[in-house]
Amino acid sequence: MKHILLCDDDVTILRAVEIKLTRAGYRVTCCGDGQAAYDSIQRELPDMIISDCQMPRLGGLELVRKLRSEEATCLVPFLMLTGKGFELPLEDLRRDYAVLDVMAKPFSPREILHIVETTLTASVT
Repeated sequence: MKHILLCDDDVTILRAVEIKLTRAGYRVTCCGDGQAAYDSIQRELPDMIISDCQMPRLGGLELVRKLRSEEATCLVPFLMLTGKGFELPLEDLRRDYAVLDVMAKPFSPREILHIVETTLTASVT
C-alpha cells in the first residue's frame, strides 16, 4: 500500500483529502505543520508528499528545500498547495526543487487523487 504524507494547517482540507486518498486505497499520514511533517518523514519515508505552502513552524517551501537537500528524501514526489491569491513560480519550483505541481485552493480532492495516481503509477513503471 502506497503511503502519502499530507501536510496542511487547515483541518478541513486535511480531512477531505485524507478521506479521498484513503478510500482510493492509500495509507495517509496527516500533519498540521511542516515541522511535524519533517519529523514524520524522518521516521518513515512516504511515497509522496502533499504540502500546503503557508503553515506555522515550517512552511511548505522550507520543507521542500530541506527534503531536497537530503539524500534519503531528494527524489520523493512533492505536490504544493497554496492559498487563493498566493502565487508561486511553478517553473522555478520545478527546476529548483522538483515540485510536481502547485495547486491553488480551493481545489477538488478528486484533482489531487488524479495527480497522486498518475505520479505513483509512473514511478512504478
